[in-house]
Amino acid sequence: MELTMADIARLLPKRDENAHKGNFGRVLLLCGSRGYTGAAYFAAMGALRTGAGLVYLGVPESIYAIEAVKLNEPVVFPLPEQGGRLSEAAVPEILEKIPRMDAVLIGPGLGLGQGSFAVLKAVLTHAACPVVVDADGITLLVPHMDILRGREAPTILTPHDGEFTRLFGPVGEDRMASARAAALESRGIMLLKGHRTCVTDGIREYRNTTGNPGMAVGGSGDVLAGVLVSLLGQGLEPLEAAACAAWLHGKAGDLCAGELGEYGMLPTDLLDFLPRLLK
Repeated sequence: MELTMADIARLLPKRDENAHKGNFGRVLLLCGSRGYTGAAYFAAMGALRTGAGLVYLGVPESIYAIEAVKLNEPVVFPLPEQGGRLSEAAVPEILEKIPRMDAVLIGPGLGLGQGSFAVLKAVLTHAACPVVVDADGITLLVPHMDILRGREAPTILTPHDGEFTRLFGPVGEDRMASARAAALESRGIMLLKGHRTCVTDGIREYRNTTGNPGMAVGGSGDVLAGVLVSLLGQGLEPLEAAACAAWLHGKAGDLCAGELGEYGMLPTDLLDFLPRLLK
């Protein structure tokens, strides 16, 4: 199935004039590490630019000051770290926050290590809300697929081809078939990024038709992850949230390319164009 702007408008929740910020989703983002501060920024702003009411961003304490200066709207808070990445000591504070959240994103810029894995395992084991696993979070799962299969709440994986290959093996010529098999194996929802992004829960499927080569730049996927967790927090069903996120992200990229050209467009530009699609 392919989405249109009319489908997106139908799926997005209507906003009550008496609503408050708590009505538009509380989302927790666990992102960033020393040297990868941009990933946390792009994910948090992607969530805000698509309507999340409250965005909580947990980052390693050594980059807290950077993120707090760059980001005015999210609630940025420092977490214990080791070597510039989240440590296992961060788990208790994260688990204390999760029950109040409508969705969680983990992975962009997270870095690889025992502490990062401890945090990922704790989130996937204890979160009763939908969890988006992106970027380094996917790589950390390579020897630990049992964690995914044991989850009862929805899990959405957002790999590019390299991450997909590390977890499930090479992407075949029929990309949707590969995504479908991986979704069934992981008992989750697969958003396989690339030209004509494939979104499937193993049974139903969406093939995205928006986007362009100008989006092939570091940070673009972090924006997508933020858009996805925002839509989940606002109450969209996980499969539809993933499909809508891919469409909105790609369409914002198309607007950027139309105005700026594909060569010079940046993820920052995506953040500026996203709200134009949601008027």
